[in-house]
Order: sequence, then structure tokens, then C-alpha cells
Amino acid sequence: MTQESGGADPHINPPSFIPAGNRRPRPSGQVPRSFAPARASRQSGQAPSDRLPVMGNNVEGPQPNANAKASTNAADNGRRTPPSFSPKTGRATRSAAPDAAAPRSIPPSRARMSSGSSRNAVRNPSDMPVSRPSSPAANVSTKFSHIGRPAAATAKTVTAHRPRALRIILCAIAVLVAALILSVFGAWQWVDSKLNRSDWLTDTPNTPASTWLILGSDERDGSTDYGGVDDISGFRTDTILVLIKPKSGPSSLISIPRDSLMNVDNQYMKINAVAQIAGKKALISNVEQITGQKIDHVAQIKFGGLQNVVNALGGIELCYDEDVQDSYSGLNWKTGCHTADGSTALSFSRMRYADARGDFGRNERQRQVISAIVKKASSSGTLTNPSKVVAVSNAAMSALTVDEKTNPYTLLTMALAFKSATGSNGISGSVYWSDPDYYVDGVGSSVLLDDARNTELFNQLADGTHKAGAVGNLAEG
Repeated sequence: MTQESGGADPHINPPSFIPAGNRRPRPSGQVPRSFAPARASRQSGQAPSDRLPVMGNNVEGPQPNANAKASTNAADNGRRTPPSFSPKTGRATRSAAPDAAAPRSIPPSRARMSSGSSRNAVRNPSDMPVSRPSSPAANVSTKFSHIGRPAAATAKTVTAHRPRALRIILCAIAVLVAALILSVFGAWQWVDSKLNRSDWLTDTPNTPASTWLILGSDERDGSTDYGGVDDISGFRTDTILVLIKPKSGPSSLISIPRDSLMNVDNQYMKINAVAQIAGKKALISNVEQITGQKIDHVAQIKFGGLQNVVNALGGIELCYDEDVQDSYSGLNWKTGCHTADGSTALSFSRMRYADARGDFGRNERQRQVISAIVKKASSSGTLTNPSKVVAVSNAAMSALTVDEKTNPYTLLTMALAFKSATGSNGISGSVYWSDPDYYVDGVGSSVLLDDARNTELFNQLADGTHKAGAVGNLAEG
């Protein structure tokens, strides 16, 4: 049955309509959201009050309940801008209250003609009103809000990886520290077990500075003569060095001539014979009387062992500005500086009669030999060569005897103080004497020390107030 359009019920929404061709977009402050469709679309507009759409015949309209619901929603929304959406079909649904809300922009999937309509329902896209987003910032925020999410996930991944990397680094450091501690502990135990200790120290009250007594000695059987016809076989301390490290100020290394005259229990003797005749503690007591300082530690080096240490180091550099051919010491030397092996270094430190300065010149060369050993042993070339370190340590431990309180740390401190004292900022030389050729019956030619000047010297050295440089009679010229 056919129904005329003029008699249609005005309360029933037709499925489609054709607005007037000369219709202009309604100006409104509320512009709905929209997006550009892939193809030309039709938007449902507000029909003018004086023109009704032409409806086709035999078209089944929407149910009244659905229409009423749409009208109610439109009335509730007022003038709010409805969100854009893409319907699955090309059918446009009119709002029941076109005056209350802006038209929806509906991009249909395809153009459609009203069934029964006498005209085409598709408009030219150029004739349709253009919808613009009411809030570009909101649209941008909504459309591109997902862009930051991958970066956030990446940041979380990096953040999760950082603690793991930090833990790995900390574990590696802990392993290295543990290995270093074990190595140091092992080295400490090894050196400590190799030390030959002897009872040397006295009960003299402590003094502020740290003081070491370094002795170089020969245990001879009388077959080797390097000091003269008045030397006797047995244990002699032919090198006597006092090393002082004050709490502040330069370290010092002072030699005491082996022929210095001592009075031990009302008996005169040279200081190099005191240990053999009166005992080790008697020697320490006499040195403490000369210096006015408590001897904290003692290190005795055997000359035979000194030769092995130099060979383990691969030689040391020594300098002497004289040509020497000495039958007593066995030294054959050309003026200048040379790399000396163990045997040459031993003869260099023993030579006395070929030196115009006698025992004083020998003391100076002995300090040079020990200083060269310490310098070579503490060099990077030695310390980075494990096999050389072991060889030098074995040779040194077999040649060294220390007091009962010395430990590996004490030896390290002594070596550093020795290196400092023989450096450019250190103090080195000999004690002062009043007569270098003082003759005593039964003793022979000896060195008579200047007690007053030596007391003043060692007080300044212990306080750290003495300036760096050379001291003693030879330094004064």
C-alpha cells in the first residue's frame, strides 16, 4: 500500500531525508568533533522549520520507543558537543530535538539512496558543512596519548637494567677487594714466617720519633781481610746507620763510624766490636747514648746476603769518581757510574784503604749501596715482575735478622723512611767527631765523637726541625 508524503505522520522519523539544496551551515559556538572520512560522507543536518524532507513510500520507520529515547537523550545533553563516531551502516539518525544540539557528523561507509525517494540522497561534499574540532589540544592529547607509552616502557626497562649492572659492578669490586685482601694477608703471613728474629731491644723509655738501627755485618772466619791487620775474626757490625722518622718533617739517615770509641763497663773498644764482646743489647744501649733516642727496631743485614739481593735485582747502579784497584776488598772500578752485580756491590761497600777518606768514605758508599737496593726493589719494574719479587724477597729474608717486635708492616715503614731520607728532601750524613784519629792503647786508632753536637743534632732530627741536606763533619768540608 502506498502512502503519500504529504500525509505522513510528522512524529515518525524517516530513515533518510534530503535537505534543501540552498541550505547553509547553522552558525554555532558549539562545533562537534569530527574526523575526515575515507570517502565522501553525508551529515545529518537540522531541517528548516518551513521545509519538510521528502519521504519515500513504503518505508518502515524506527519504533516509537527508540525515537522517544533519542529525543530524551538529546534533551538531556543540551548543547554539549557529542563525540564523533563511525557507524557501521550508512543510516543517519536524526535527533528528536534538532534545535537543542549541533548536528552529528557521521561518515557513512557508502552513499545511500532513500528507498522510494524521488531524489538522490547523496550531496556533493563541497556543499556540506565542514566540522572542526572544538578543542584541538584535547584531540591531539587523545589521539597521540599512546605515543609516550613505549618510551615509558623503555625507561622502565633501562631502570630495571641499571640496578642489575650496578650489582654486577659491586660484586666485581668486592671480588677484587677480597682477592687483594687475601693476597696481602698471604704475603704478610709468608714474610712474617720468613723473618729471623732476635732479642735486641732495651727497656729505654720511648721517644716521640720512630727510630730504626740498621746494621751491616760480616760473620768472618779470619780468611777474608778487608779492614786491616787489626781486624779480628768473628761477628762485627761494620755498617751502623740510624734511621729516624719524626712525626713531622724530613726523615734522616745518619751513619756512625765503625771505629767510634766506646766505653763499655769501663773498657774501651770500637763500636763495631761491642756486639761481639758485650752483646747485642750493649750495642743498642751505646747507640741510644749517642743519639739520645730510643731504638724502636733493629734490622741486621749480612754482607753475604747483600750480594744475593743485588743479583736477584739484576744489579744496581753505583757511582764513584775514582779509579780503584784494591787488593783488600777486591774492588776494580773505573771512574763514573756503572751497573754493579752482587760481588762488585759487596766490594764497593767494603773498600776502605783505597779511599783517601778511609772509614768515613766507606760509610758514604755503604749508604749508597743500601739506597740503591731500596730504590731498585721499590721500582715498578720490580714490583710488576712477580718472579723477581719472589727472588728478591727470598734473598732478603735469608740475609735479614730483625728484633723481636718487628713485623712486615714495620719493614715496609722502614723501607719507605729509608727511601725518603736518601731522597732530595731527606737528611743524610754522619755524626760529628772531635778527633778522627784518636789513639788508645789496646784499641788503636779510633774516632772520638763530639757528644754535645750529636745530642743537638739528633734532637733536631727527632723533632723534625732540621733542614734537609747533608750533615756531619764531611758535609762541613
